[in-house]
Amino acid sequence: MSELDTKESIRIAVVSGSRADYGLLYCVMQAINREPRFHLQTVVTGMHLAPEFGNTCNTIIADGFTIDASVECLLSGDSAVATAKSMGMGVIGFADALRSLAPDVLLVLGDRFEIFAAVQTALILNIPVAHIAGGDTTEGAFDESLRHSITKMAHLHFATNTQAAERIKQMGEDPRHVFTVGSPGIDLIAQTSLLSKSELQSRLNNPLGEKLLLVTFHPTTLDAATTVDREQQCHELFAALDHFCNSNDGKDFSVLMTKANADTGGRQINRLLEDYVRERGNTTLVSSMGQQAYYSAMALADVVVGNSSSGLYEAPTLKTPTVNIGDRQKGRLRALSVVDCDIDRAQIVAAIGTALTLDCSDIVNPYGDGHASEKIIAVLREFAHKDKLNKLVKKHFHWFAHEK
Repeated sequence: MSELDTKESIRIAVVSGSRADYGLLYCVMQAINREPRFHLQTVVTGMHLAPEFGNTCNTIIADGFTIDASVECLLSGDSAVATAKSMGMGVIGFADALRSLAPDVLLVLGDRFEIFAAVQTALILNIPVAHIAGGDTTEGAFDESLRHSITKMAHLHFATNTQAAERIKQMGEDPRHVFTVGSPGIDLIAQTSLLSKSELQSRLNNPLGEKLLLVTFHPTTLDAATTVDREQQCHELFAALDHFCNSNDGKDFSVLMTKANADTGGRQINRLLEDYVRERGNTTLVSSMGQQAYYSAMALADVVVGNSSSGLYEAPTLKTPTVNIGDRQKGRLRALSVVDCDIDRAQIVAAIGTALTLDCSDIVNPYGDGHASEKIIAVLREFAHKDKLNKLVKKHFHWFAHEK
């Protein structure tokens, strides 16, 4: 019997709650599946299970993964109370799922409330947590606090950049358990066969103009925004888009929009997007494009517009400039291809105008080189012993001093 045969299999449960985190987790999940000693357990929750967001759990199945547990937690309401109740339902659902799966490690990414619910549950069940993309800052959303809270409940930390890694150490985490690996989303870009413009048009069943604006706009959940405020924010964005698409000089522009996440106020924004697209012939709105189509659209776009993290994480690798609107991504590391502006039509118009003039061919993405998954697996391999994993659960606060 070989040494490999005598070692225990390590069950790694990966939780995904949205199209966005699945795209970032895909290559990591593939790599776990290829590792002989690892057994992948896939847990889906949140928007994956909602028809209004495209039932994207079907994409995971189509990609060849087996869904081992589904945790229904997303309420249909759009309020802060509905979001808080969804978190509570998530904890209840994850308690049953994780008790049944009994993973040796829970692997999560990011900062959404569904992921927070999963990690809360793992903490109480003494399941070690490996966390990707901790240490980032996004001052305009409650994701900021959720992300840092997840860091304090996690045991292995896979930061996307050195600044984020330093913040994790500042929070008292063991420096020996903090690893700078980059964003695994870049790994997926590297292995994705991008669609041509004609292929993308066929996939969307809609023509695209000579110039393309790819737009995603999420609510800024830390703003004291009312329904009226969010509507005004959307109208500022819409007016700026109309400047390019509905002017005499803008006949060659088209807009491709993806819907907002299921955050507080997200459904209201989606209704406004639907109304906007209904009245214009040169715009397309999709719930979820899938990673191949989305990255293809990003590569073909003249500018990525909105406040999605993908404009900062992935667009620089595809050499596409980004107009980042408002505070949702405030504090996150940026490539030189990112142009920031407020939620104001004149500023958005000016920022898009600037972005259209940028040459991004030499842009360097600060989030890595496309080998994050390999680095994550290498670390998990080092800890792939149940005694090592069990020792992670008892954490100590480590003082951290900045280098001067």
